[in-house]
Amino acid sequence: MSLNKVMLIGNVGNDPEVRYLESNPQNPSANAKVASFRLATTERYRDRSGELRENTEWHSIVVWRNNADVVEKFVHKGSQVYIEGKLRTRQWTDQTGAKRYTTEVVADTLQLLGKRPDSQDGGQQQGGYQGGYAPAQPAAAPAPQPAPAPVNPGYQGPLPAAEPSDDLPF
Repeated sequence: MSLNKVMLIGNVGNDPEVRYLESNPQNPSANAKVASFRLATTERYRDRSGELRENTEWHSIVVWRNNADVVEKFVHKGSQVYIEGKLRTRQWTDQTGAKRYTTEVVADTLQLLGKRPDSQDGGQQQGGYQGGYAPAQPAAAPAPQPAPAPVNPGYQGPLPAAEPSDDLPF
């Protein structure tokens, strides 16, 4: 048994590159779409002297078909995304004849996270936020609840009996 799974949350380092691979010359609309971009994940920690340190890793991400459509429309430099996929290593021969290798994350799942990209005008470009997705709308305000009875910290009397429905085994 084996498992090849990667889960990342990070910031997109460049605008995605989107390409169409010609897979069926008879039906150009069936051509596969692929998008690729770099994703930065940063680990922050304190060293032995208490100084804050950062370690940033850059990952090459590849997304196909429907996820590539989402990336093309909504993902831009600075977007924060969640990626779930698998590692894949490819090899090729460069122009000098040397063998080259690259390791990529082939994304199966892509989720846009709510962090807006930075801009000089606070994201209020023509027509409002240009990130391609809007943050979740706040839920309707809950009905007001009555205020709890005041607590007397000096009271030493018995505690009220628990309701049977509150007697949970955990």
